[in-house]
Amino acid sequence: MKYLNPGLRRTLLHAVAGILLPVVAVLALPGCNSENEFREITKIEDLCHARVGVQIGTTTELAINEYLKKHECPLAERFNGSPDAVAALNQGKLDAVLSDELPARKFVDENPNLQLLDTPFQTESYAAILPKGQEDLLAKFDAIIDDLLKEGVYDKLYDTFVTGTGSFHYTPVTKEGPELVIASSPDFPPYEFYKDGKITGIEMEMAAIIADRLHMTLKIESMEFDSIINAVSSGKVHAGFSGFSKTAERAKVINFTHDICTTRIMVIVPASAGATASRDLTFTDRLYDNFIKEDRWMLLAKGLGVTILISVFAALIGLLGGMVMATVRVMHCRTGRFVIPNMMIRLFVNVIRGTPVMVQLLIIYYVIFAAVDIDKILVAIVAFGINSMAYTTEIIRSGIQAIPEGQFEAGYALGLRPFTIMRHIVLPQAFKNVLPALANEGISLIKETSICGYIGLMDLTRGGVVIRNTTFEAFLPLLAVALIYLAIIGTLSAGVSRLERRLKKNER
Repeated sequence: MKYLNPGLRRTLLHAVAGILLPVVAVLALPGCNSENEFREITKIEDLCHARVGVQIGTTTELAINEYLKKHECPLAERFNGSPDAVAALNQGKLDAVLSDELPARKFVDENPNLQLLDTPFQTESYAAILPKGQEDLLAKFDAIIDDLLKEGVYDKLYDTFVTGTGSFHYTPVTKEGPELVIASSPDFPPYEFYKDGKITGIEMEMAAIIADRLHMTLKIESMEFDSIINAVSSGKVHAGFSGFSKTAERAKVINFTHDICTTRIMVIVPASAGATASRDLTFTDRLYDNFIKEDRWMLLAKGLGVTILISVFAALIGLLGGMVMATVRVMHCRTGRFVIPNMMIRLFVNVIRGTPVMVQLLIIYYVIFAAVDIDKILVAIVAFGINSMAYTTEIIRSGIQAIPEGQFEAGYALGLRPFTIMRHIVLPQAFKNVLPALANEGISLIKETSICGYIGLMDLTRGGVVIRNTTFEAFLPLLAVALIYLAIIGTLSAGVSRLERRLKKNER
């Protein structure tokens, strides 16, 4: 900006202000359109005329949508987690949210401006899930669960995590041995949730006891709820604990253990006019709750490390692979050789650019590496590296084709081989020309890693989601994640700009 003349600089600043100010103004406006009109819910029948929110992939979603279809009403809005739906309810974007009774009561305790209807929507039971073909392990799970219920362990855990009248916590005896890997979505208190940086809760304590009685050590993998069944059915984990209800469709791909507990599905609605108002927390209190309390900032720090690690190595794979494939394609155009490799590269680029990166990540994890016990970070590096490779190939190819034909002819006149010309003469010039485009691809790559939570990785975005699901506040965790991404990308952009200026010194 400082290199522009003052008049042009003022023009650009006015243009940016003209774009940003209306956006800020719109975001600052309170919800006042007719779609946000409040609809009071006092009984189950009122749900038919309301905006209802529910967590995606749950039996509650199936039940409420079946009920709404029966009454010819609009279907419920689906959210990745119940905390997201509750946040929308707090903002007046929904009229009601359906959730399990214990998490629902936790939501109401944390949000005094909400309340529960007296009448439950339905009753259901929860169980753990295991892969098909593991009947021996299933029988052992069932026997242990039956013993735990007879011993009153569930009641002790209920008193500890729900009523607060107990203090039962299990300490595993088995310290070494094979791992029992379970998947869970820790946004479902008191069954599974984060506390002091660790996943705990009723089901997590029961899983620890089961692992100990199987003489195994427990390993818990956090992932999105709608990814757990895939992880279990593909054998990536031994079991899933996340409040699973039995359905005929689920039973086709997974096995259910004996019931762990029976619960009710409740309806969360805005409180009446005379109810207690929301807690009036200062900004300092909110900072403390979101980042300082229980060292929750560590979730962002650990997630940042994973995001940077994946981004750096995926970018290297994309750059090196893209350079090789772009060279092959250009050499084919110039010499007519490499016909089959060129066809394969074109097919690869079209397939990768034509499918979403999240689909590619899930296919690589759940299909290609289905039978392989491989580190998830390595899976993410491979997935994002392959995706980046397709785009980088076309970026570098366009840069090579922009080099004047005379550069190639000069190399041929000197007796150089085609690959030598490409390596020592063409690619250095092409790299300089496409550096801004490569930087854009790197920026996109960093942001794309935010979907790693779908395979159970705790990346930067997932860390923010965990904090948000723990504190039930959207603004500060999301703002922190956005600022960290902005800092990373800003640093990258500044570094690329400086490198670009240095590479172009010889052109002045």
